[in-house]
This record gives sequence, structure tokens and C-alpha cells, in this order.
Amino acid sequence: MHAHLLLKPYYIIQCIIIFIMPSVIYSCHPSPKNAQHEKEKENKISAKKKIIPKPPSSFNDTMVIKNNSAVFYSPDSLQLEKIKAVNKKPIYDMLEHDCYYQMRNARSVIKQYWPKIKIIEATEARYLLFIKADNSKICIDLNNKNDICGLLLFDGKKDPILTDMPNIDTQLQYYFK
Repeated sequence: MHAHLLLKPYYIIQCIIIFIMPSVIYSCHPSPKNAQHEKEKENKISAKKKIIPKPPSSFNDTMVIKNNSAVFYSPDSLQLEKIKAVNKKPIYDMLEHDCYYQMRNARSVIKQYWPKIKIIEATEARYLLFIKADNSKICIDLNNKNDICGLLLFDGKKDPILTDMPNIDTQLQYYFK
């Protein structure tokens, strides 16, 4: 009877090693079908990550900014048509929707809490020339900004900064104080 009790744990361990372990090990290795599926998934993700460059502006004008300003930039009408042509409709609609609501919110926050900051709309200029109080100049080519819209803050002393519009409250506080 004692020998029978001693064999029971040994028998259980043997069963685990013989029957269960191979199935666990096999399940950890990807099957060729799963490997192919994963590769297709990675290809789709990398295709989505391809960045389509923003078409250049239809204008070559320069806008000069000298004082405390919030400069909203967005594409001109011809550039907007080109952007629409190189993006799928859902992507374009999402970009347009995001720009509209982010810019509307940012304008509202600036008008309400920072009324001394001049709001400037840059839609028909390619270059933004910021002239600082010490007469140094910084020129930004909007063709190099791959966002279809954006907001630059400028206080006349520091370099202008591209602002994260959804975090406009924090950005204004940080930059202007």
C-alpha cells in the first residue's frame, strides 16, 4: 500500500511531462498560418504609417509678425484641394474635423482668457517672419510643417513655438508667463 502512494505523485508528474508539456510548447510556437497573418498585419500597419507630404502652398507671400500673437495657419483653397486629392475621404474628413474643432477651441480660450494676444490667421502666406524685440528674425516656411493646420505662439522675446492645440490652456500659461 505504501508503494502505491509513492507512485501516485510520480505518475502525475509523468503525465504532465508526457501529455501536457508538448501541447504547451506547441501552442507557444506560431503556426505558419499565424505567422503569415502577423506579417500581413504588420504590412498593413506600415502602410498606414506612410506619411503623405503636405502639398506646397499656392502662395509664396511672407507674413510679418512683431507682437504677442497667436498665429493660426491652415491651407489655402488650392492647397486644400490638393490635400483632399492625396488622402482617402475618411482621412481627409478626420483631418478637417480635427483642425476645425481644435482651432475653434483654441481661439475661444485665447479670446476669453488671453485677450491681449492678437489672433492672426495665416491662410494665404507660405512664410511667417517673426521679428523679435531685439530685431532678430525667425522665418518659418509653412511648407515644411506637415500638419494641415496649426498654431504658433509668439511673445516678441522668445522664439515662436508650435502649440499643441488640445492643450492650449497649459501651452499659453507656460509660454506667456
